[in-house]
Amino acid sequence: MKKENILDGIQGLKQNISFDATSGFMVALLALPLSLGIASASDFPNPLFGVLTAIIGGIVVAPFMGARLTIKGPAAGLIVIVAGSIAAFGGGETGWQMTLGAIVVAGILQILFGVLKLGKLSDFFPLTAVHGMLAAIGVIIISKQLHVLMGVNPLNHENKPMVEPLELLGALPTSFAKMMSNPVNQASLLVGIIALVIVFTWPLIKNTTIKKIPMPLVVLIVAIPLGMMLGLSQENKQLVKVGSFFSTLGFHANFEGFKQMGTFVQYVALFAIIGSLESLLTAKAIDILDPFKRKSDFNKDLIAVGAGNSLAGLMGGLPMISEVARSSSNVNNGGRTRWANFFHGLFLFIMVAFLSGVIEMIPKSALAALLIGVGFKLAHPREFKHTLHIGKEQLLVFLITIFFTLFEDLLVGILAGMLTEVIVQVVFKVPFAQMFAAKMEVEKLDNQRMRVHVKSAAVFTNYLGIKKTLDNLPQGQSIEIDLSQAKMVDHTVMENLHFFENDYRNAGGHIHIVGLDAHAALSEHALAVRVKK
Repeated sequence: MKKENILDGIQGLKQNISFDATSGFMVALLALPLSLGIASASDFPNPLFGVLTAIIGGIVVAPFMGARLTIKGPAAGLIVIVAGSIAAFGGGETGWQMTLGAIVVAGILQILFGVLKLGKLSDFFPLTAVHGMLAAIGVIIISKQLHVLMGVNPLNHENKPMVEPLELLGALPTSFAKMMSNPVNQASLLVGIIALVIVFTWPLIKNTTIKKIPMPLVVLIVAIPLGMMLGLSQENKQLVKVGSFFSTLGFHANFEGFKQMGTFVQYVALFAIIGSLESLLTAKAIDILDPFKRKSDFNKDLIAVGAGNSLAGLMGGLPMISEVARSSSNVNNGGRTRWANFFHGLFLFIMVAFLSGVIEMIPKSALAALLIGVGFKLAHPREFKHTLHIGKEQLLVFLITIFFTLFEDLLVGILAGMLTEVIVQVVFKVPFAQMFAAKMEVEKLDNQRMRVHVKSAAVFTNYLGIKKTLDNLPQGQSIEIDLSQAKMVDHTVMENLHFFENDYRNAGGHIHIVGLDAHAALSEHALAVRVKK
């Protein structure tokens, strides 16, 4: 089916309801335990607030979002920011409410990003630094959830939940000792280990029919009866505690955080920048998977996500993004339009409104196992191997980003990665004037052919200028991009040119990248950094 045959709006709902409703239901089964787990790991007072975010991201945001096949909901990648914010504002209910205020303001800032058409700014961040930040987030998630897996809530010397990753890792022996001395914690660990086995073996299953069953659902089907057999209960605090969903509804945010201006601004910036970056990267990835080859409106999507975040923050929810695992599942389950996200939110509402008793039978260690699986994917050893394959200098950027994220915070980590990329440019003698200004020339060869000359370095710091020229090219032409005069072509530009090439060809044109034989590649990888000989 051609992309123009897929309708949008109410007509799209009528045309594709069977596909979108089915996919929405399957994604909801995946999203429910993950949303509960993310809220718990973020130190929110009730796990249902994570599901509330997903419900708002579906029912409210879906009709006007700009990335058709993405699923909106709470993100594991923001756990460390949310928990850190609650702790920074003093912890407890007050810290939570002040964090909600920061989420509301961050949502307004994201709306402003979209109105000012800043969706393109995702192209400014070096891809290796972004992947390094995500890998560090994976380590942080694992460092917290290993304690939960053992049935232990790690507290610092002030008797507050630990949030620093190195502190959490250092406390593992203490939590292990507590687990060994407590039969209930041992039972929690057993449930968690069995859940982990399912998490890590499920991708190895070859049967396509069985693999259609959402893995988190299988974890719950096994963990709930096992937890009951082993005596896990609300009394020993090893099961999820939610209460009535309707009792959570209301407006919970306060803006007293303004009085701590430095902290407030820091977390508003983190929620807005990191959340927007993750959403935009997910939208790009899902555009590639879209079988109908549609292009997302990134600015419109930022506005939709921002509006959803402001509403979620007011009502007590976590910040939302376009979440990559749930969005990929939507594509794989046959979702066709934005209504799949709507149905995902609708089915989640039905589940939490009428099945709270079942939710309160879920062992916390089972949710911890699911989040450890998410963290492991982010920080998988193959990420390190893949980055080294691209180039040793990329591995350096990757590791420095991880180091500073773990020892400081996400914002410092991504800035450290960007600075390292700039230092690499200096080492290879890229003129300072070319780092931030791209020199381009477009030559028209005939009515159907054009040649784009890149006459400066092509690096992440000036890619926005390159992208502007490329985006202004007419569709349906035969375009030759000549890089022979570029002093350096970095990995971010190589990968973005690859994406542009695919998009332009899908729109009916032809792209040829030439001039790379004048460069020496820093590795054998197709997207390695190129330096002019």
